[in-house]
Amino acid sequence: MSNVPNELKYAKSHEWVRLSGDTATVGITDHAQHELTDIVFVELPAIGRTVKAGEACAVVESVKTASDIYSPVSGEISEVNQAVVDKPELVNTDPHGNGWFYKIKLTQPDEINSLLSSADYTKQIQG
Repeated sequence: MSNVPNELKYAKSHEWVRLSGDTATVGITDHAQHELTDIVFVELPAIGRTVKAGEACAVVESVKTASDIYSPVSGEISEVNQAVVDKPELVNTDPHGNGWFYKIKLTQPDEINSLLSSADYTKQIQG
């Protein structure tokens, strides 16, 4: 059973969002990291890049596959987590904490309302 924290919002593509004011922290879910298995490489977007909700903006590579990571919200990348570039295994060991990918300053705050709650995301991954 995957860990699905209640305080987060979720994209159907398995990214999570933690909102703080007009800035969102984004990472991939516990379920996603389990599916990917051992993550060996993370490529993050450039600070200052503008992305739209649903746009591929990062890449994770595991021993099995490479996967695009989609931004769940629109905005400007304000910070990236260099720790996951240096130690990609953080995404496996702490996906909702130290394994976050980037922070984004929201340009369309209402998009948060279209993301899934923890209960809805849990239903999705349980199929």
